[in-house]
Amino acid sequence: MILLGSELFTNGIEWVGKKLNLSEGAVGSLLAAVGTALPETMIPVTAILFSGSSASHDVGVGAIAGAPFMLGTLAFCVTGVSVFAWAKSGRRAAVMQADGKVIGRDMAYFLIGYTAAVLTTFVRQYTIVRWAVAAGLLLLYAFYVRQTLAAGEVGDESPRPLHLKSFLKHAEERTPARMVAVQVVLALGLILLGSKLFVDQVMHVAQHVHAAPIILSLLIAPIATELPEKMNSVLWTREGKDTLALGNITGAMVFQSCFPVALGVVATPWALERETLLSAVLALSSTALLYLILRLTGRIQPAVLLLGGIFYAFFIAIVIISRL
Repeated sequence: MILLGSELFTNGIEWVGKKLNLSEGAVGSLLAAVGTALPETMIPVTAILFSGSSASHDVGVGAIAGAPFMLGTLAFCVTGVSVFAWAKSGRRAAVMQADGKVIGRDMAYFLIGYTAAVLTTFVRQYTIVRWAVAAGLLLLYAFYVRQTLAAGEVGDESPRPLHLKSFLKHAEERTPARMVAVQVVLALGLILLGSKLFVDQVMHVAQHVHAAPIILSLLIAPIATELPEKMNSVLWTREGKDTLALGNITGAMVFQSCFPVALGVVATPWALERETLLSAVLALSSTALLYLILRLTGRIQPAVLLLGGIFYAFFIAIVIISRL
């Protein structure tokens, strides 16, 4: 349900951009990134705002920390593996041609925002500091949007046919704005309902297997809800559109380090402990390493992206050892 809603939302939001005469770069880097980030965003929103228990807050905080961790480690690794796989099959070259300025800008915003958020856990007893950090994260994302729009990065992607129009076999050549709006609203409804069901079942499974809900939300929820980013990136690498492949991930990272984190900072105790804090540190470390390599070499190659998998495997090993 979550993935179906995400697919409908991404497709619909591209048409929103077309109706508003936004550049393809703005639609891809901002609207599409937000669309694919929406499922994992709605899980902590649902857990924190619509469930009042401490266990649901644990699920929310775990999902908030899990999304940047999964994007900054496993998603990069999957993208690198896909480049090698497509190159081996003869579909593309093994050398990536991503725009270093675009990817580096996204990484820099993520490192600034998420570092500030993680450090806030050590001064969480000061309410004014938490509210100030939350406001700062929202402003940071506003600056990011402004810079992205000002950069004028225009891609060559055109929206696929509107899913609702194809389903209804709409005969007119043009796509009505009201049909676009209906699809976007329908998508949001599916994502909200799916997220609510997902949060409830994560808590139920955690109780059944005697596992901490925060562990399941760190590991299971991000894998399930990050599928849109991973699939888009895999397909774009096949076509040699490396800036889109990586930008879809890094753009979502910036969004995830601002909006969901701002909610977590002000609406939960924001006590990042043990696995949650470790996942945040590893996400920052993996991204910082890739950013440093990008600044030194001016490019990112698939072998470098595989380093994210090492950070992810290290986290899994620590979790397993600590739970034995």
